[in-house]
Amino acid sequence: QLQAFGGGLVQAGGCLRLSCAASGSIFSVNGMGWYRQAPGKQRELVADITRGGRINYADSVKGRFTISRDNAKNTMYLQMNSLKPNDTAVYYCNAEVFLTLRSGPYDYWGHGTLVTVSS
Repeated sequence: QLQAFGGGLVQAGGCLRLSCAASGSIFSVNGMGWYRQAPGKQRELVADITRGGRINYADSVKGRFTISRDNAKNTMYLQMNSLKPNDTAVYYCNAEVFLTLRSGPYDYWGHGTLVTVSS
């Protein structure tokens, strides 16, 4: 399973750090990513990172957010700086998981963590 942590209420210009941990009987985790869904909008990609460290950001967060991961811990992070009110959303983590060498990849989603940025 995936568990996301670190959401909360912050003022515009502030920062938050989200964490996502994959747990259970997992052989390996390939690509991981953060998505968000604001009220009344579709879920969108925020940033993703391959196991080898190749990174992709949405244009709206470039220069403000930093994604990273610890492969040994099957954990991913999102450092969010200079937050804006339109960053307010539920943030979800996603991972491509292998349960064994030949079982996968499976698409895992965390339950989401709410980030609220006040103006």
